[in-house]
Amino acid sequence: MGIERKFVEEAIVRYQVSNFLEKELDRAGFTHVDIQRTPMVTRIAVEVTTPGRVIGKKGRTIRDLTDMIAGEFKMENPQISVVETAKPELEPRLVAKKICRFIEMGKKPRAILHSALRDIMANGALGAEILAAGKLAAKGGRSKALRVMAGYVPKAGEPARLVKVGHVTAYPKSGAIGILVRLVLPGTVFPDKGVVTKVEIPKLIAHAEDVAETRSVREEALDPLKGATAPPRRRMPPRRPMGGSARPGPRRH
Repeated sequence: MGIERKFVEEAIVRYQVSNFLEKELDRAGFTHVDIQRTPMVTRIAVEVTTPGRVIGKKGRTIRDLTDMIAGEFKMENPQISVVETAKPELEPRLVAKKICRFIEMGKKPRAILHSALRDIMANGALGAEILAAGKLAAKGGRSKALRVMAGYVPKAGEPARLVKVGHVTAYPKSGAIGILVRLVLPGTVFPDKGVVTKVEIPKLIAHAEDVAETRSVREEALDPLKGATAPPRRRMPPRRPMGGSARPGPRRH
């Protein structure tokens, strides 16, 4: 039982380190971590969108992070390497975080999901599914779910292991909303389908408008004078004094 317990403890430590890095490197755009243990060192490969925030000035941030992992999780000689994310649109956690940010800003959930799915499929994904469930209506309304999907996304059996999954929760004023993103990376080969060459995208998704552009159009429609110069003020006629007659005009000789 000693060997089995050791493997279980190592798996628990890896899970705890992954959760710790996910919270600490959230602003750096954390996407994935790979931990490999060797007899000499423990290599921790972190994938983020902005490596500069992880490294810090003169490597101070990454050294502090290494000391925290070594002290809190009792790891011997941990070494952290930082890798930049090549395509953020193909990382389910980053896509879910972006959707959460837009929902918390008050934008329409359906338009957000269509725009996010369009960006995923435009970057070569073989399939994607986005599910938003929770208080999507106004405050006091019933909870409901919205689902958009394109391409091929298996959900059961051995092919489901080839699907990348990300889950993040948004907290707008109306209530919590869970965002689940599933996507299949380009070049994925499925045992039952082989190589998928052509992916048909629904016209509603292909012609979806960008959320940021839609927001600016709405703001201009609500405030048509935004950014324009103020109109000239009209000159009002002189007021007559109250309780008396009008001023006499000049006398004629």
